[in-house]
Amino acid sequence: MNNKSFLPFAILLSILTLNTSCQNNAETWTMFRGMNGSGVFETEGLPAEIGPETNVIWQVDLPNGYSSPVMTKDYIILTAQEDQDLFTFCLSRESGEVIWKAQAPRPRQEKLDNRNNAASPSVVTDGKKVFVFFADFGILAYDLDGQKLWQVPLGPFNNVYGMGASPILADDLVVLVCDQNVGSFIIALNKETGEIAWKKDRPEATSGHSTPILYQPANGDLEILVPGSFFLTSYVAATGEKLWWVGGLSFEMKSTPVIWQDMVFINGYATPMNQPENIVELPDFETAIKDFDKNNNRKLSQSELPREPEYGWFSFVDLHADGELDEADWNYFKAALASLNGMLAIKLGGKGDMTMESTIWTYHRSIPQLPSPLIYKDILYMINDGGNVTSFHPESGEIIEKGRLPDGGTHFYASPVASDGKIFIISRRGKVSILEAGGSIKPIANGDLGELCFATPAISDGRMFVRTVSQLYCFGEEKR
Repeated sequence: MNNKSFLPFAILLSILTLNTSCQNNAETWTMFRGMNGSGVFETEGLPAEIGPETNVIWQVDLPNGYSSPVMTKDYIILTAQEDQDLFTFCLSRESGEVIWKAQAPRPRQEKLDNRNNAASPSVVTDGKKVFVFFADFGILAYDLDGQKLWQVPLGPFNNVYGMGASPILADDLVVLVCDQNVGSFIIALNKETGEIAWKKDRPEATSGHSTPILYQPANGDLEILVPGSFFLTSYVAATGEKLWWVGGLSFEMKSTPVIWQDMVFINGYATPMNQPENIVELPDFETAIKDFDKNNNRKLSQSELPREPEYGWFSFVDLHADGELDEADWNYFKAALASLNGMLAIKLGGKGDMTMESTIWTYHRSIPQLPSPLIYKDILYMINDGGNVTSFHPESGEIIEKGRLPDGGTHFYASPVASDGKIFIISRRGKVSILEAGGSIKPIANGDLGELCFATPAISDGRMFVRTVSQLYCFGEEKR
């Protein structure tokens, strides 16, 4: 076997090994978006149509929460807000019966964007324990009987939208990315005790919401891949060492990356002003001080700046929320305006700055703000806020098909998922579009859940679990 034939096999072997480690058994969806955040879990017998009265195995009432269902072999676990209290719920996969619920401390109520929720991050499980993050408290660990094992307070946080990233597991560590206006960090806790294994500052990152994924090279340490402001960064899972990074991302990142072969794909969207044709270049700080600093304090207030659309971003780039922009704020402002919305295809691996060497292709149209990309049967899909779907050949970025989903609704928060030859896309208004695998964006079926939906569905063992703002549904072709 020559080197050229061995390398793809080694990469495939490493991915299969990682997927096996992320998937505790053949019936689990153990983290946000399932196996390593891919949104894919192959099973048979998923229904070709779903709705409140179509292929429903069971449904249960639940308090509001945006976290997505996560599963062990026997249980479904998610979080919710009931009045002003925060809970972790454990339900039977078979019947939807609530097995237990555990209340989390809530010492504060952080300010949230109206599109966020105090129970937005999804839990992660190793099949024996459950690890939960609430931004209004920190991280808690429970066993499958609902007994609290440990808790680690974190925060308060200063994310302009509120926190949104979910914890993941990397071997025996619980890993959480806490990107915020100032003081961003990534932390790893021992899953048995909650003791801090390592914590690394992320000074380049602000206002992030992306849940990381894992990458296991054929030869090398397990890595954590973290999208954040401007950069995708790889950390060594065991130590937190910053290993390699690629620039070119949006300054606001919300989606989760996906791996295919030796590449990783990530999309990021901030504002319409971050489209290539709309980019505005701000003056450097010294020029801005000379032109705008009326009171000569070497800081810039909103009233000192011109009334141009780009300066309307003031509150988002005033990182310390003190009503003035210092040089660090201004440099961030300048970089934020210069960043591009885009889908990036990146070659995995390396050391140090791999931007020039590892960026394989980029695409800058109809980019999603919240939904993560999906790769299914060697096709890359993305769905943007307006309901526009684009399918690509992932190796080249060549577009297969693009267009708006008919009857698909507008505004998409949930990420697409796939199984059994189908791609499932659900809009904020609960409109369901089911596509056939292969790259076509023409739905083979549509449905309507009849209420708002923010959570990404979960798939396992011939069943799909979908959460709306008041219900948890189990869909399947027939009862078993």
